[in-house]
Amino acid sequence: MPTAHSVEVPQLMVLPFAILLLCIAALPLAVGHWWEHNKNKGLVAGALSLPVIAWLLANDPAHLSHTAAEYVSFIVLLGSLFTISGGLFLNGDLKATPLVNVGFLALGAVLANFIGTTGASMLLIRPLLRTNSERERVVHTVVFFIFIVSNVGGCLTPLGDPPLFMGYMRGVPFTWTLSLWPEWLGVVCALLTIYFVWDSIEVRKETAAALRLDLESYEPLRLMGGGNLLLLLGVVLAVALVPTAIVRDGILIALSLASLKLTRPEVHERNGFGWGPIVEVAVLFAGIFITMVPALLYLEAHGASLGVNTPREFFWATGLLSSFLDNAPTYLTFASTAAGLEAVTHPGVTAQDLSTLLATPDGPAMLRAISLGSVFMGANSYIGNGPNFMVKAIADSAGVKTPSFFGYMAYSVGILIPLFVIVSIVAF
Repeated sequence: MPTAHSVEVPQLMVLPFAILLLCIAALPLAVGHWWEHNKNKGLVAGALSLPVIAWLLANDPAHLSHTAAEYVSFIVLLGSLFTISGGLFLNGDLKATPLVNVGFLALGAVLANFIGTTGASMLLIRPLLRTNSERERVVHTVVFFIFIVSNVGGCLTPLGDPPLFMGYMRGVPFTWTLSLWPEWLGVVCALLTIYFVWDSIEVRKETAAALRLDLESYEPLRLMGGGNLLLLLGVVLAVALVPTAIVRDGILIALSLASLKLTRPEVHERNGFGWGPIVEVAVLFAGIFITMVPALLYLEAHGASLGVNTPREFFWATGLLSSFLDNAPTYLTFASTAAGLEAVTHPGVTAQDLSTLLATPDGPAMLRAISLGSVFMGANSYIGNGPNFMVKAIADSAGVKTPSFFGYMAYSVGILIPLFVIVSIVAF
């Protein structure tokens, strides 16, 4: 991995990343029809990436190649989960009651720890939308789905969310994340309770015609494309057991091709499967991965001056940055900062082997805070975690008018931030 402090980063080089975030937030509101086309997203992301690429080629080409490799692995993993789960179709239409919807969300919170937040999101978002297709008031359901299934649910295993997998690859024991279960259980149960009350109120506002249609459309669920479950298991095993990126990526691509070959066209047609959502994620995150490099380098170089020392401070610093930066490198940045702090009094601590951080008196609490902050607060914005944008895109294609960038953040600030304040007080 490139040395984080190999070059001094001019503050000006952080601007492309900030501008890209502003474009993602503002352009859907200002020029929504133009922004809908992925080629236009690509033009914006590419234009803002060019100065960063030029600067990295001139000053730190190793970081550029490393970032490109990380991006490829990131997209291959998301793409494989997207493709394979797209070959699974839960045929049927349950009655869209608050209890049924809570069941979907709770199932997703558990599954996220075995097939990742992306896999669980892609597996469940379509049947949840189909179940609620007769209802008109469903925006809150998509928002809570992103909160629970696409983010908070995946903090119990390294398979659940990319930051935890990065920690596992750097020496954190596979079972260590199970110790996060009190916070996982508390936040998931709180969100499910809030959602149940909210949805119970919303369902009473539905028209009689919508409720009657929902009842008449009832059909028991039946799984189609079940062979893809074995392919999903293959993805899980490859991610968990194959440490070499190029080999792992090759296996994931092979599993994706197998899914496309073996899945009947009828399943994809009935699932409304299309490449638009994953293309959108690939285009935007290409720009995000490139433009965020100077921002992360600057943060690593000047992290000590931020005054982040306690677990509670690590929780909020990691979490708030994970809301807008990809949460995997943010996790590594603050894990490195914590290792550097502990190395002052414990010289053997290194960020390359985080098990050494866990062996210090204060290290486990710091890593616990970093892990929870990066996973939980990836839900604070659409760009905090990869599945967020994919769920939004799928919901949009299903006719749900999902909130704008800032509209979504109104939900997260009003619902999630108070819960995270409680977590930070109780846990740290």
